[in-house]
Amino acid sequence: MENSATKKSSKANTDQSSKIKEAYIDYLLEHGKQPASVYQFMKQLKMKEGVFYDYYNSFSAIDKDIWKGYLDETLSRIQSESVYNEYTVREKLLAFYYTWIEILKDNRSYVTYSVGQVKRRGLMWTNTDFLSAFKASFLDFANELLSEGKETEEIVDRPIVGNRYDNGLWQQLLFVLKFWVNDDSQGFERTDAAIEKAVNLSFDLMSRSALDAAFDFARFLYQGRK
Repeated sequence: MENSATKKSSKANTDQSSKIKEAYIDYLLEHGKQPASVYQFMKQLKMKEGVFYDYYNSFSAIDKDIWKGYLDETLSRIQSESVYNEYTVREKLLAFYYTWIEILKDNRSYVTYSVGQVKRRGLMWTNTDFLSAFKASFLDFANELLSEGKETEEIVDRPIVGNRYDNGLWQQLLFVLKFWVNDDSQGFERTDAAIEKAVNLSFDLMSRSALDAAFDFARFLYQGRK
């Protein structure tokens, strides 16, 4: 068990990290750019420059941490629900998206800024540094769902294509993110509808279809002629 001194130290570290992140977001939204230097940024916080490097090695590292935090919070919320383990894989992915969007709503200005930087800086979505840690964790989550779906036969493990299902789900997540950022409907109702349609389509494509049945039948007839 942690003693009181260890708990206090852990809380102090969390408080400092949170203070740096919050101040960084405020600066971005007020100035539309990153601070000129770590020194100036920490001076405004009345904290030593070295404290910054106890947690981050650059401002970009803060962005990574913020986005990774959105994912961690989403997974924590949905997996703490007692009914989560009773969901189908499709329902688990839907729960993920709806919860994730709720978290992004509370941080919409920052999220919009981050997404806007991709276009302003001429970046490719395949090379978005601020999403790197987020992507790695999301793919871990996606592959867990895919493995479960294959076991329950909600998902068909097709040759070649089956190994790229996780990348397809990543592209789907980017679609949902960009759709939500541009959604001006009341209560983001169009995003909710887009999520449902996108997830249903992906599972329709990954599940057993008439084409699979036709292929199996053709293979059966071919083998019977040997």
